[in-house]
Amino acid sequence: MPVVGISHSARGYCINMVLETMKTYSSEDCLTEEAVVTKLRTCQYHYLFLHTSLRRNSCGTCNWGEFGEGGLLWGECSSRHFDWFDGNPVSDLLAKVKELYSIDDEVTFRNTTVSSGHRARPLTLGTSTQIGAIPTEGIPSLLKVLLPSNCNGLPVLYIRELLLNPPSYEIASKIQATCKLMSSVTCSIPEFTCVSSAKLVKLLEWREVNHMEFCRIKNVLDEILQMYSTSELNEILKHLIEPTWVATGLEIDFETLVAGCEIASSKIGEIVSLDDENDQKINSFSFIPHEFFEDMESKWKGRIKRIHIDDVFTAVEKAAEALHIAVTEDFVPVVSRIKAIVAPLGGPKGEISYAREQEAVWFKGKRFTPNLWAGSPGEEQIKQLRHALDSKGRKVGEEWFTTPKVEAALTRYHEANAKAKERVLEILRGLAAELQYSINILVFSSMLLVIAKALFAHASEGRRRRWVFPTLVESHGFEDVKSLDKTHGMKISGLLPYWFHIAEGVVRNDVDMQSLFLLTGPNGGGKSSLLRSICAAALLGICGLMVPAESALIPYFDSITLHMKSYDSPADKKSSFQVEMSELRSIIGGTTNRSLVLVDEICRGTETAKGTCIAGSIIETLDGIGCLGIVSTHLHGIFTLPLNKKNTVHKAMGTTSIDGQIMPTWKLTDGVCKESLAFETAKREGIPEHIVRRAEYLYQLVSAKEMLFAENFPNEEKFSTCINVNNLNGTHLHSKRFLSGANQMEFLREEVERAVTVICQDHIKDLKCKKIALELTEIKCLIIGTRELPPPSVVGSSSVYVMFRPDKKLYVGETDDLEGRVRRHRLKEGMHDASFLYFLVPGKSLACQFESLLINQLSGQGFQLSNIADGKHRNFGTSNLYT
Repeated sequence: MPVVGISHSARGYCINMVLETMKTYSSEDCLTEEAVVTKLRTCQYHYLFLHTSLRRNSCGTCNWGEFGEGGLLWGECSSRHFDWFDGNPVSDLLAKVKELYSIDDEVTFRNTTVSSGHRARPLTLGTSTQIGAIPTEGIPSLLKVLLPSNCNGLPVLYIRELLLNPPSYEIASKIQATCKLMSSVTCSIPEFTCVSSAKLVKLLEWREVNHMEFCRIKNVLDEILQMYSTSELNEILKHLIEPTWVATGLEIDFETLVAGCEIASSKIGEIVSLDDENDQKINSFSFIPHEFFEDMESKWKGRIKRIHIDDVFTAVEKAAEALHIAVTEDFVPVVSRIKAIVAPLGGPKGEISYAREQEAVWFKGKRFTPNLWAGSPGEEQIKQLRHALDSKGRKVGEEWFTTPKVEAALTRYHEANAKAKERVLEILRGLAAELQYSINILVFSSMLLVIAKALFAHASEGRRRRWVFPTLVESHGFEDVKSLDKTHGMKISGLLPYWFHIAEGVVRNDVDMQSLFLLTGPNGGGKSSLLRSICAAALLGICGLMVPAESALIPYFDSITLHMKSYDSPADKKSSFQVEMSELRSIIGGTTNRSLVLVDEICRGTETAKGTCIAGSIIETLDGIGCLGIVSTHLHGIFTLPLNKKNTVHKAMGTTSIDGQIMPTWKLTDGVCKESLAFETAKREGIPEHIVRRAEYLYQLVSAKEMLFAENFPNEEKFSTCINVNNLNGTHLHSKRFLSGANQMEFLREEVERAVTVICQDHIKDLKCKKIALELTEIKCLIIGTRELPPPSVVGSSSVYVMFRPDKKLYVGETDDLEGRVRRHRLKEGMHDASFLYFLVPGKSLACQFESLLINQLSGQGFQLSNIADGKHRNFGTSNLYT
């Protein structure tokens, strides 16, 4: 675990990490506050140091975190133990490390910092949590779907680090090329032994590498050599060199790596006894328990080849044989005598036993001393028995006995065993010291295999999930959409939410993004899921990994940010809206024309009018920067603002009408969707029905008041409605909104006319594609205003019309007598001022088609219809009548 130091400069935040075990350090600068917090949350460290430059913020105060920038980082650090330091952020941090670990001043630390070049910025905390790169409750984990469930440990950590700190375009291209090769190999692949580089360095430095660790190290080296000697894997090994250089900071070329692995593997193979060697069997004698020799000799036998320890090995074998002779002469006659005596219950007992705690072989028995000495076999040996003593000279127990000869043999055996064990440790320490000269090769090799295992596992899981490799292109900015070839944008076909499997039948989306999207859609319509899916796909693409889609073209973004819901931060004394504004400030400040920005339901935490204006201004800013991205919103007032934007495109999550109910399709479409499905969502989530009914009634009242205001004050400057607000003195002031907008009914007419024209023209194109002859080539909508009638020229013609009711609902119909139909509608209560939009069509059959088509599609685009059920009438035409 490293020692971490954080500082701040005009270029942004800097984080320095020092590994005392590896004697290395690395630096990352130009970081955002959120990126530093992300690293702190995902990094286990020994000590944390904060540089005094953090106290000098942009407001000139010395109370860090009180104003503006720094609050998030301060909130994170204030709950942790840290120490302040000043001076040079690197050299003084190294001095602190040397002081902490009592390292001599002469010891040098190697700089493993890899130049970031045009590398994408690290993920912010919000982005990494919202896609599950950092485990977050309720958020589907991206890490869990990138690798098989049986892949864990170091490969998972590597993939997580890759996502949190995306590589450069060149390295991402190498990783993708490597994964492509891995997904197509036909030969067997190594097991990929994963060894922690830091642990490896520490054990070698302290010379505490045991036999098993040496075997694992040799496995690492041999697996590198196996890849080198296999033609299919050889190319993969070459591709892994550069990603390993980035991960370790060690620049080792292909030939040097292979040669170094051969030398180090040979050194280990000459000394260490490998698993398939069987020339060091544990001693075994008939009268001595096998567990005794197993416990004594298994601590050193089978570690080192016998040729290096033959003298001590032979000494142990002779000592074991001498012990066997002593036990046979002193204990066996006693045991034989006891077995020969036939006695009732309570007779003599005795056996040769292993006293594990004392590491001795003794006689254990009771009631074996004869009442009368008759010179029978075994009596002489019984007379020699003495109570066994422990290492401190205390009697072990009443049942344990030994003899001087056995004790002498035990002492000799233990001494021989200790010498053999010490010789083995001495040789292993010597080998560790020798391998210190190959430490860079060992560290590089171990990291390369971790990367290889991670990428092989990802390629395997990606194939299982039927993901694809995207086309990754180097980005040069998106600010001038018209002048760019479309290949410079982002295009994803068949995008699948990463947390679903293809077999689950989830709705896929096609995303062709050449500029900023302003996204609308109902609650539960899939806006948040779409943003999260696009973020994950783009991130995976710039990391060189597979994406959940049918095909994808992804530019190399210099940053990817996803902003979703914000919570308040009581520790920082910030409301949820303050937190959102702080995060958006950071996003805007770090966005370039090569960035991807995804913002979900912008400005949801404040009052609608001002939040709408702030959102509009942010959209203007992002549009001016020229980045790609999506801003989703329910603030439909944005569309009435006079925004200065040239590239932003309106997109919506589609809806459809099923049995008179508007339902989401979860498909990305062109246009604007103003249907929120708020009441339906409330019902579905269990809000009591009487509350929802009351809400619907209140909504109708508000809508009626807006309509009344629009009719009575057509020239009033307003934003949505005029309201009375209390001033500080308690009097009532009439407040006018500072933006002037058109009459709401006029705006509705324009929106309906635009929608009708697009829907009908698309239908005409479809019919022409099917080679169906039509007299109608263009839809021309006309208006019948309040207290107006259609002209005589419509008499005898079939027409399709839309009636604008005072309650803002629409009625769609078709007729051969437009004037008569208008008069009949206006005779109904409350409809005398209704206005109409109509267009002429050749024939009643085609009019019926258009009527049914408009009823279904206008409701799907969020317009409220009073006759939505007519769309399924058996006498009405359908949009696919001729199919």
